[in-house]
Amino acid sequence: MALPKPRWRDPVFWSTALRLTLPVAVQNLLVSSFALVDTLMVGQLGDVPLSAIGMATQWAWFLNICQFGFCSGATLFYAQYWGVKDVKGIHRVFGIAMSLVTVLSLAFTAVCVGAPEWAMSLFNRTPQVVAQGAAYLRIAGWSYLAQMAVSMIGALLRSTGRVKLPMVTACLTTALNVILDYAMIFGKLGFPALGIAGAAWATTISAWVGLVFLAVVSAVQKNILIGPLREFFAFDRQMLAEYFQKANPVVVNEVAWGLGTVVLNLIYSNLGYEYYAAVTIVRTFENLAFALLIGLCSACAIMVGNSVGAGDIDQGVEQSRRFAVMEPLAAGGLGLVLIAARKPLLHLFNTGGALSELTYVSAVYILVIYSIHMLIRNIPYITIVGIYRAGGDTFTGVKYDMGCLWFLSIPVTFLAAYVVKLPFPVVYALMLVSEDYLKTWLCIRHFRSWKWLMPVTREGRAALAAWKEKYEIE
Repeated sequence: MALPKPRWRDPVFWSTALRLTLPVAVQNLLVSSFALVDTLMVGQLGDVPLSAIGMATQWAWFLNICQFGFCSGATLFYAQYWGVKDVKGIHRVFGIAMSLVTVLSLAFTAVCVGAPEWAMSLFNRTPQVVAQGAAYLRIAGWSYLAQMAVSMIGALLRSTGRVKLPMVTACLTTALNVILDYAMIFGKLGFPALGIAGAAWATTISAWVGLVFLAVVSAVQKNILIGPLREFFAFDRQMLAEYFQKANPVVVNEVAWGLGTVVLNLIYSNLGYEYYAAVTIVRTFENLAFALLIGLCSACAIMVGNSVGAGDIDQGVEQSRRFAVMEPLAAGGLGLVLIAARKPLLHLFNTGGALSELTYVSAVYILVIYSIHMLIRNIPYITIVGIYRAGGDTFTGVKYDMGCLWFLSIPVTFLAAYVVKLPFPVVYALMLVSEDYLKTWLCIRHFRSWKWLMPVTREGRAALAAWKEKYEIE
């Protein structure tokens, strides 16, 4: 028996998707604006500070990728447990994930605060770049625990339908960061002009204010975050084993992908700090455009996870098919917007001719290249992060991401940059094509096999067996 075609005229689906997508999209837009403000203001200081902050923030970015692995493993349980309203189970999973992320954050803080020059020298050995990046890391490293805690709590709240509080927290931290950036980088509002160190102080202060705000409001609201402390640490060996069984592939996936991206950044940065400054500029706009796509993906993960966990496999499958079309189309539309607006966007960073000609021209080329590629790049993203993991399949993404990045993209990029010595925009284009085209085909094939349906609840497992028998799926 063939699966029915997905229904697009479904008011309940659209209202739920919109309710979940918009707050997450706004939150991520604000978080991306947080980084944009840092980059934009530091960009007024010139190429060297801009390149330095781009390299320094790679440590926070990689920490966030590792955190996302533990968080994604936990979110799978949150969504499916919330489908059957198992609050105690959600608390136990949060306790496991938050404990792991705390240890990881403190380790990153120790490295970046204790040895910032070494941390910077991995990316570039130009003395001016290392000195300015180290000055940033020595302060910003103290923000890591607060940033990761806010991210973990936000994921928990969103997975249980409370999407507004994380968004309001993002509004607060972004507004505070903008004000402090302006005051502390340029010496306004009675503050001394601290340059790149001012950006680090602004990031650290706003991150901790955001965490305190989130904790206080949660205590007042008595939301899902609030419960007996012992309940968060009441996990036994079986619970740990089940969490790690699902989370480990995601953590390995995210860490391996993050390390691969760091290797690519090392290739870029050692070609010249001007090229890395161009990449830093383009990433700020990439992250802004990506905010809506993260919102759609988050809504997909929550809705599909809730349906599969509650045992409504038909609904979960239909929802996944809708999102598998919506996400790439939205990405393609955003890519066209970026191409059309490329000159005014990039001019924001070049006020007063602060950037070199090489940096500006390189940024124009790679922004266009990335924008053209956005539709293809977001097919693996929605299937691996939004659908497979929500359905319980956390291993497939490891194979596809690691294989295409480490065995195709990185070797191709290295050869193009250092052996064939192609122009930088061509190197960047080859990086994207070699990573994403094969992976896209693999992801579509696996999606249509329905083998990603692996519920963690008893209700879901029982319903899946009946669903497979109904549609004669092996």
